[in-house]
Amino acid sequence: MKKSEIFAYAMALAIVLAYGIGGSYYLGHRGGFNVPVTSLTNAVYFTLVTISTIGYGDIYPVSESAKIFVMVLIVVGIGVFLSTVVAIAGDFMTTRIETISGRMTAFEKRSLSHHIILVGSNTTNLYLAEKLSEKNEKFIIVTNDSDNAEHLKRLGFRAYVVDSTSEVEMKELSPEKAKAIVIDLKDSSRSIYALLVAKEVAGDAKIVIIAPTKSAEHHIRRLSGGKALVINPADIAASAINESLFK
Repeated sequence: MKKSEIFAYAMALAIVLAYGIGGSYYLGHRGGFNVPVTSLTNAVYFTLVTISTIGYGDIYPVSESAKIFVMVLIVVGIGVFLSTVVAIAGDFMTTRIETISGRMTAFEKRSLSHHIILVGSNTTNLYLAEKLSEKNEKFIIVTNDSDNAEHLKRLGFRAYVVDSTSEVEMKELSPEKAKAIVIDLKDSSRSIYALLVAKEVAGDAKIVIIAPTKSAEHHIRRLSGGKALVINPADIAASAINESLFK
């Protein structure tokens, strides 16, 4: 739920409460009820039991003006009260379900900006996550495995269950606001699909893809069309070792 919606519900409920408390207190001093409502405590009590539909019946209107007041309070108050409770409870339950399932909550989605999206938790992305944490950079890790997401959360990372080959799901991560998208998946075919999706949704975000094999590197470079930085860690490591051995 958006902050503006929460504010609107809160304001509506506050107005209803002010109407109920003020009206019952005013009319209570003028004999509008079967018992005197001459304290704010009784006015608050009557208003709350009325709009919450409890209605104990220990206080009820006897004058014409009090009856009209209570009818308006019931019609408007109950509607506003129940709408507020349902909206807030529904938003809370949705958040809980999203959290349990590993999905990103609506609030978390709205907070994404200038972040780095690490797609997959292969070796390179895990090392990168540690480095980004040390620099206090804003980043998230996405995986298609809920168990892996829970494991990453236990390591202290913000991890979510997202299908990186789905354009719809990737768009929920605000990729157009991201600094970069780093793809590091074990499966070459999924890496290629993830790259194609990233090219569609990334906007100005930099795309970096880790090629798991030499063959995959060749295909990925061709498919990236120059829009992604392709890195083959194994090839870089082998070149460094070869240089070191034969200096």
